Amino acid sequence: MKKHFQLAAVACALGLALVGCSQTNSTSQAVEAVQQAQTLKQYDAETFFDTTSIMGSSFSPNGDKILVSSDESGIYSLYAVDVNTGEKTRLTDFQDSTYAVRYFPNDERVIFTKDSGGNERFHVYVREVDGSVKDLTPGEETRARFAGFTEDGSHFYITSNQRDAKFMDLYRVDAKSYEVSSVYQNKMGLDVGAISPDGRFIALSKNNSNKDSDVFILDTMKKTLKPELIAGKDVEATFGPETFSRDSKALYYSTNAKGEFAQIWRYDLTSGEHRLALKDEWDVNFIYFSKSGRYQVSGVNADASTKVTVMDTKTGQSIAMPSLPAGNLRGVNFSADEKTMAFYLNSDTSPNNLFVWQVGSSKASQLTNSLSAAIDQNDLVESTIVRFKSFDGLEIPGVLYKPKQANSNNKVPALVWVHGGPGGQSRTGYSAMQQHLVNHGYAIFAVNNRGSSGYGKTFFHLDDKKHGTDDLQDIVYGKKHLQSLDWVDGDKIGIMGGSYGGFMTAAALAFEPEEFKVGINIFGVTNWVRTLNSIPPWWESFKKALYDEMGDPATDGERHRAISPLFHAKNITKPLMVIQGANDPRVLQVESDELVAAVKANGVPVEYVLFDDEGHGFTKKENRIEASNAYLKFLNTYLNN
Repeated sequence: MKKHFQLAAVACALGLALVGCSQTNSTSQAVEAVQQAQTLKQYDAETFFDTTSIMGSSFSPNGDKILVSSDESGIYSLYAVDVNTGEKTRLTDFQDSTYAVRYFPNDERVIFTKDSGGNERFHVYVREVDGSVKDLTPGEETRARFAGFTEDGSHFYITSNQRDAKFMDLYRVDAKSYEVSSVYQNKMGLDVGAISPDGRFIALSKNNSNKDSDVFILDTMKKTLKPELIAGKDVEATFGPETFSRDSKALYYSTNAKGEFAQIWRYDLTSGEHRLALKDEWDVNFIYFSKSGRYQVSGVNADASTKVTVMDTKTGQSIAMPSLPAGNLRGVNFSADEKTMAFYLNSDTSPNNLFVWQVGSSKASQLTNSLSAAIDQNDLVESTIVRFKSFDGLEIPGVLYKPKQANSNNKVPALVWVHGGPGGQSRTGYSAMQQHLVNHGYAIFAVNNRGSSGYGKTFFHLDDKKHGTDDLQDIVYGKKHLQSLDWVDGDKIGIMGGSYGGFMTAAALAFEPEEFKVGINIFGVTNWVRTLNSIPPWWESFKKALYDEMGDPATDGERHRAISPLFHAKNITKPLMVIQGANDPRVLQVESDELVAAVKANGVPVEYVLFDDEGHGFTKKENRIEASNAYLKFLNTYLNN
């Protein structure tokens, strides 16, 4: 559904004789005025979320279908997409979202994962060819993950915490009978990172701190199943397994040991030689190979956008892609015969769309049109990357969205958006929620405060045990940057964010109560004392790194209390909105209940939206719509009034 409105024309630009108008007005002012006079289209949340979210790109064995997860029905379900026609066949129909993993290598059975109501206890399922479904990892407390097929497809691997809730063990599953056998009992707190195609070698990692991790190799041919440390000894740096070579002779791993940014190194399993495989001026985020190893796919986090490269390993050159619409490649995958490539394109103004390409041909085929047919893409906004100086002179990056109706003659309200984490990153790409608010005239500045990933390890660690202090000042200075823009109404700036960003929102209102006019806390931590003492058991291997980042509750409880907004809620005087999932295993509902009650006691307007069927984030489209409608109504009432 569309709404149309006309902005008031500026008299000088339109040639009308009003007091104060003169021939000296600049061309830019005239252009701004003409822009104001244009008709702008606004769309409601239902229209923005009529847009389809889609992911996954596993080919069927004969290459005629692609397995995806799509939320076109309202929740994520599995679909088989015909490579030639784009026609979709729905494969699952549950009350909870189902997420595609892949087809079996030799038949059209499908592996997928699902949790219950957002509780994050994901199980591994098989959908048989006849449509029946089998849970391979039953148990109310079980959490499991698919870990890959053997090269011949006769077996596959899963990790599961069924033996010990704290640790993920590795199991091998017969692809015909589904008989499960134990491969490795994880009693050292290691995480399975990759398994060689021949099944002999297992690469594992261990978090020693948030600055230091190691890589181990387990050779299953040896009598004693003891992991051997192969990367990370005697150096404080992060090391993590990525993938094995297709001939099972080498492991590729990532590390930031050689500089600020992550590089990819290759470890020869026979000689023990380490050599550089891939580096860039930014973090190299991933590397993987097609079935035979003919094509190498890698991705670089280049200033908040992922740049994907597909290289022909025979020539050592990037393959020449056909002409494509604007956007960044995502989810690149190859058919078993490596003749067809599937991939997504995504941009700020276009959600994921699935393409297929016959490698070497002059044209790719677009199989989906994910943006709502009711939305004109020209009405959406491209972001710009902006940098500003914080309180101590540190340069802080961010992603800025300027509403089309904004100019110096029509100043707009603005929001500082804070990402999740700690250690996350706001990135370019399509967001229905953000575009909805921008479309309705709210500027959004997604600030990547110190401690964000993607800008080097020094920047990443600047907020260690300084959360709610130095990083909060980056957010405040992000607001000051917005106030310096001549198209922003400096008196109408709010703050919002999810998860860790929700904490930062509440912290801003509690510790900098005069800076922001409103705050929207989405699934945010408000009581670090409780949160760090009640983390899910499956975070055990990550716990040490988390404590290095946030502080150990056994020794840093006083600081946790000092930075927790709940204990300082008496300071909150600006309108607050809180979004909470009843099944959230990370941020318990009681935290939001208590914050809402405390702020209401101050006589401050509080809007509380509780979703009974969500966890730590949204899995259902109807809930995203309800939340987005609530954001806009709240902002129209308390910020842009």
